[in-house]
Amino acid sequence: MDREQAYLRMLGATANMQWNMAVMLEAKAEEAEKARNWICNHITAASFNGDHLQLKQSIQMHDQIIEVLDGVNKMSQGIVSVLRAVLPRESEEDNSDYGDSD
Repeated sequence: MDREQAYLRMLGATANMQWNMAVMLEAKAEEAEKARNWICNHITAASFNGDHLQLKQSIQMHDQIIEVLDGVNKMSQGIVSVLRAVLPRESEEDNSDYGDSD
């Protein structure tokens, strides 16, 4: 397998990873919407014995959202590293030629 085929396989795997992540995020968004609707309709301040329990429950929900965002960020960093490996780098000499047109 030559370098070009390896790069194409890397890009194909990256595209599949992005597709799978999009499907998972879509499912997570639907789940979050259902949870939001249930919380808005069933949870009130009277549902908790005190402010401490209400705060604790809110923090748990926010921690779950942060975990999802952290996972997406890590996946994005992986995609960037693949793209950096695949895309050719231009040397500084090539960049200086762009401004020198007759």
